[in-house]
Formats: sequence, C-alpha cells, structure tokens
Amino acid sequence: MNNDSFLPIPTRRRFLQQAGMGLGSLALASLLHEESHGQQRQPHHLPKVRSVIWLFMTGGPSQVDTFDYKPELQRRNGQALAGADPRTGFFQTSGRCLASPFHWRQHGQSGSWVSELLPHTARHVDDMAFLHSCYSLQNNHAPASIEIMTGVNRPGYPSMGSWITYGLGTMNENLPAFVVMHDTKPRGDDNIWTPGFLPRSHQPLLLDSRRREEIANLARAPGMTESQQRTQIELMRELNQEHQQTRPQEADLAARIQSFELAYRMQAAAPEALDLRQESTIVQNMYGMNQPVSATFGRQCLLARRLIERDVRFVQIFFSTPRISGGAVNDVPWDGHNDINVNHRDCAASMDQPVGALLTDLKARGLLDSTLVVWGGEFGRTSDSQGAVGRDHNPHAHTIWMAGGGIRGGVHYGATDDFGYRAVHNRTSVHDIQATVLHLLGIDHTRLTYRFNGRDFRLTDVAGNVIREVLA
Repeated sequence: MNNDSFLPIPTRRRFLQQAGMGLGSLALASLLHEESHGQQRQPHHLPKVRSVIWLFMTGGPSQVDTFDYKPELQRRNGQALAGADPRTGFFQTSGRCLASPFHWRQHGQSGSWVSELLPHTARHVDDMAFLHSCYSLQNNHAPASIEIMTGVNRPGYPSMGSWITYGLGTMNENLPAFVVMHDTKPRGDDNIWTPGFLPRSHQPLLLDSRRREEIANLARAPGMTESQQRTQIELMRELNQEHQQTRPQEADLAARIQSFELAYRMQAAAPEALDLRQESTIVQNMYGMNQPVSATFGRQCLLARRLIERDVRFVQIFFSTPRISGGAVNDVPWDGHNDINVNHRDCAASMDQPVGALLTDLKARGLLDSTLVVWGGEFGRTSDSQGAVGRDHNPHAHTIWMAGGGIRGGVHYGATDDFGYRAVHNRTSVHDIQATVLHLLGIDHTRLTYRFNGRDFRLTDVAGNVIREVLA
C-alpha cells in the first residue's frame, strides 16, 4: 500500500473543513461551466475574437479632454452653455463652457483627434473604433459602473464576464476564464463583477495589486504530498456528489466541487502565468514598470497579456491612481471635480504608456487579431465647469473605444453636440456595447438567456443592438 495515499476517512463536514486549509478560502470559483464540465461551449456564430481585455477607467474620464475634440467649446470658454442643466451631475455646475486645457492634434491615417494627454495611445488610433455617443442612465459612480457591466443599475445581476463564461465556458481548464484586477475596489465593488444569480462557478478570480496579485491559499498545505492532496480531492468529490444526489436543489454545490478542482490544477499553472520575472527588462520597461507613476497599471496590463496568451477568456482591469510615497489610492481616479487639468494629467501619466504598450505587444505577438480591447469609464464629464476649473459627472455623453479582432480601425461612430455635452447622433446605450462585445465573441445576445425566478434573463434585457458600423 502507498502510505502517501492512505488517509483516514473523516465525517463529510470535518473533511471539508480540513481540506479547505489548502484550497477552500480561495477568492475565486472555477468558472468551469457546470453543464459542460470545463469544456468550451459552441458559439452561436463564427467568433471574431477569443478573448476580451476591458480597461475600465474608473471615475469617468472626460470625453472633451481625451478623444472628442470640440473646437466650439474651445472658442466659447466662459460663455453660457445653451441647454446646460446644473443638476446633470452629482453636484452642481456653472452653466458656462469650460474649454479643454490640453492641446489637441490629429493622428494616424484616419486623422483622429487625441489630446496631448495620450501620446502612446494615440499611436494606435488606426486600430481603434471610437464610440463617441455613449450614454448612461445613472449619474453616480456605483450605479453607473454596475449598469455598464451588468446592464442593470442595481446590485444582484450577473456581470458581462460572468455571462460570457456562462455562454462559452473555459478555454484553459487550469486557469479561471474570468479575471478581475483592481487596487482599492471602485465604488460598487463586487457588485460590478458579480455572477449574480448565475452559478457561483462564473465569478471572477480577483487579483489585488496591493498584494502584488498573489492568490491566497493556493499553495498546498505544509507537509502534504501531491498524492495525498489528490486523494483528498477525489474523496471530497465523492462525498459532495453523494450529498448532492439527495439535495438536487443545491446548485452551488457543483460549483464548489469545481472550485476545489480548479484550485488544485491552478497550483502549477497560476504561479507561472503571474510570474513577470519571465518577461525581459525591455518588455517590463515598455509597459512603464520602471516608473512609479505607471508601474501598477503597467504590471496589470502585462499580466492581462500573459493571461490571454494562456487562453483566459475575459480580463478586466479597474484603473486606479498609484500609491506614491505611501499615499492613498483614489477609488474614483478620473473624477476631476476640482481641477480637470491636474486630475487628468495624473491619470493619463499612469495609464497612457501601459495602454500603448499593451496594444503594441498584442499586435507584435499576433494576438490583437484574436483579442478585443475595450477602453472607457462609467460615464463622461460635463462641458460646463464645476467650480472654476473642474467637471462634474455627465451621464449624457462619453467616449469608449474598441480595438482588435473584428473591429474597423480608424472609425468614429456617433457624435455629441458641438460642445460634447450630449450624445445626439447614433446614441449608444450600455446594451448596444454589450451586444457588440458578445457578437464579436460569437454570441447572439438575444439567445444568451438564463432562467431565474420563473423568467428568462439576459445581459441586454430586452434591448441592445450590435453596432455593425464598427465591425470589420
């Protein structure tokens, strides 16, 4: 008899408690679809991309200071803004135009206007499709962030990443299909990326930059051999399956079994995927990891590239300004209420080089053709001033861009008015954005449904249209 494989058989409850010491308190689920047992599910149509990297610009970057150039706003600085509503945002605005403090110029063969804030990102405008007419139904961070990721402005509904893993399963059984990276959690925190009423196996793996993206409790318990651990896992599966047969309504039990299984497999795969020492100094510096201001977001963007290389399907990074000299991180970094110039310069300095590097790196490795990159926040900012030189929240207009497989580069879809205050042409809802992302992954958003409490739900509810004008 192999002594390493011999384990006394405890009660089910005690066994689960003991087995959990190496695996159980992971902040993740396996993300393996229960019906498919970890296998990929068939898409509704031929997909254009395999993976998505969503760069979530927490706090709401100003469209009129980044990608939506408005000469009329520049000319009318300080003058009354026709149609301005001082209660558009969260506070109160002046009703007077605030010109962008940044210089603008055109880039690429498309001649796309980009402000001076984003020189690295601007090099890639010919690979991007700009959605200038996005709008939200919410004017505060938490509900707007929840809305753009779940399609609903209140907690409890599945996020886009969870819907995608539910619809398509996983491409790598040794890594989660859905990964979220963050520093201080944004307003709305777990409700932004929750699986909601979907099985818990569709929740993301959370990687916290404050802990250098370490995964808690992933290592095997001290003194336990691989053979012993495998025996524990197999016994636990048998006990859980026997338990489930008598309680068929406990749907989360299957997800728990899969979570233990994935954690076991991740012990080898995850540390390798997250080990940036495998990347050359040249690559790390390209992402800005040698500069304190961009090191955190640069590391997250490089990790995102490594994860999608290893067939992780959906990676989402929630941008936060870095901790410099031990300072606090702003959980809404683009929130330029007081001084749009200072605020947006700081944020852009933290994210511009990493974003440019990510697009360059993906393209050089042949990964951009199979990856969709999305950049944007939960809403935009007002064209009139808050105080002297700040901008309040603006749910009526913001810009999101997409780049990668299936996207027509250098395209500008929709438009705001002459001041960038309201979306007026081809207005783009959160459901339109969601439908387009799902379409590129091979999913018909009207057919991706889940029955809960007696009715069928979908990410796009009863709305949403694929934005075909931006598709290649």
